[in-house]
Amino acid sequence: MRKLIESSFVSLDGIVTAEKLAPHWGPEGRAWALAELDKFDAFLFGRVTYETFAPRWSAVQGDPYMDRINQMPKYVASSTLRDDQMTWRATLLKGDVAAEVAKLKQQPGKDLIKYGTGNLDRALVAHQLIDEFHFAIFPLVLREGRRLFEDCHLDGVTLKLKNTTTMSNGIVRVTYVPSYR
Repeated sequence: MRKLIESSFVSLDGIVTAEKLAPHWGPEGRAWALAELDKFDAFLFGRVTYETFAPRWSAVQGDPYMDRINQMPKYVASSTLRDDQMTWRATLLKGDVAAEVAKLKQQPGKDLIKYGTGNLDRALVAHQLIDEFHFAIFPLVLREGRRLFEDCHLDGVTLKLKNTTTMSNGIVRVTYVPSYR
């Protein structure tokens, strides 16, 4: 069975604004992220993340990381988008999102990756579909922005630390495995 891995950038004060954190990622982080992509063969996105990434990332060519992402299939959970709005090798998940994600996890292949923490997480956590959380914790305090797990209702979920790696620029990559009650 494939795993669903959620991966997010987060500041020390819990802000998950990738635009403010990504410039600090650096060459070491980019090399690590490119190597990590080998573990995955498809992405899962919520509507907001998809609408943010698709127009920007699909236009980038000649970068090994972006070329790999642009070639991977993407699945988008949304109750407002339509099939004719899907671009960037994306397929709209229809009906019960939790059931559709569970089906994706049953398919053969490498693991699934989901960037960002947002509204989709309510359904994924409620149905115990996230197998690991990967966080890149940046040594920055942003003070304003969307908070990690904001409105996600993680009551009864315990996270067990699986591993950590510290990068030379002070970013700490952590992997947590959720235990659902």
